[in-house]
Amino acid sequence: MTKKQMTDKINDEIDDILQQMKAPVFPDREFNVTQYGADPQGKELSTKAIQTAIDDAHRLKGGRVHIPSGTFLTGALELKSNVELHVHEDAYVKFSQEPAHYLPLVLTRYEGIELYNYSPLIYAHHAENMAITGAGTLDGSGDEHHWWPWKYGTNGQPSQERDRELLFDMAEKRIPVKERIFGEGHYLRSSFIQPYECRNVLIEGVTVKDSPMWQIHPVLSENVIIRQVNVIGHGPNTDGVNPESCRNVLIEECYFDNGDDCIAIKSGRNEDGRRIGVPSENIVIRKNEMRDGHGGVTIGSEISGGVRYVYAEDNLMDSPNLDRALRIKTNSVRGGTIEHIYFKNNTIKSLKHEVVCIDMMYEEGDAGPHRPVVRHIEIEGLRSKGGRYGVKIEAYAHSPVTHFKMKDCVIDDVTYPLSLKHAVSPFFQKVIVNGEEMNQ
Repeated sequence: MTKKQMTDKINDEIDDILQQMKAPVFPDREFNVTQYGADPQGKELSTKAIQTAIDDAHRLKGGRVHIPSGTFLTGALELKSNVELHVHEDAYVKFSQEPAHYLPLVLTRYEGIELYNYSPLIYAHHAENMAITGAGTLDGSGDEHHWWPWKYGTNGQPSQERDRELLFDMAEKRIPVKERIFGEGHYLRSSFIQPYECRNVLIEGVTVKDSPMWQIHPVLSENVIIRQVNVIGHGPNTDGVNPESCRNVLIEECYFDNGDDCIAIKSGRNEDGRRIGVPSENIVIRKNEMRDGHGGVTIGSEISGGVRYVYAEDNLMDSPNLDRALRIKTNSVRGGTIEHIYFKNNTIKSLKHEVVCIDMMYEEGDAGPHRPVVRHIEIEGLRSKGGRYGVKIEAYAHSPVTHFKMKDCVIDDVTYPLSLKHAVSPFFQKVIVNGEEMNQ
């Protein structure tokens, strides 16, 4: 297949994905939250007023719930079918730092495992045709004294570690999900925005910042558009966008500056991921700007359900605090198949560690019976500067990376051009690293 034929094929595949996606449309009906008693001074909790507006819009077959200019304090919100939550450009929605304001418990996922826990800050379950739009700010209020200390048990607060180990053990033993009850008295942080088992979702224009944990986290959802969103937060595990076991996802023209991965594609962890068995697939990532983060485009490590058909193109990455541009992380405890990953025409102006990294030694390494499969990884038109490694692959002899291709790439100013451990016949064509053409 010629270069043009391959390009046309990939473009056709992207077009097929986008044509399957349906952006939500809403009736021309507005519900202003201040008319429901929401306090624009941010002194009184407005949860009930905002939620009642959402419920009314849903009950009346849809419309726009408008958050006007002002500062609004709220607890957990549940978005529902046919409702657009519109945040005015001068609106600042600050979420409460009180865990009790995120009750009752809801079905959610924590690091790829199902449980009942505190609600995400904005949650939806079995909803369709829903949106969060506008140019305003959604502030998750995570900081050094609220939510984030649960990661390590700092500032005199409890650590998540005991609950995390308990949840992982429950999942391995296949304890029914309805018995995995956390929340009060436990310390597992919630995501910010989480559509769970939803369809036709739009998140556009808003700034999302300082989540307790993962910021935009669609789960088991289909037809998700995330466009022109600023996702900012430097707390522990404050990933930007994490589609998990999702199908048909578009992430475009967003700005990321995060304390963890900018985008991390996932599909469940270990036994729970295999039990659910739903991959993430048909994901288009284009024209985004990425600053700080552990990875620009990351696949894993909660990857047991597999990932396939990811198209990342025309993205800009630029930060000395960005660890990696393209990162795949798994191991033989996770398992899963990662395949058909296309990384095209991406520009990396600066970064810290690896430009391209495939790592099967992540965390537990080769300590389980679930052989990970990584294949059909294609990188084209890459331009990068800086970092330790141009390409670093660390796989297993019993499960090497196959069909790895790079062409028309220029990688400058790396300490080590290539480190390839257990990659079968990697293909390099017109790949220039530190001024020298690679021949593998």
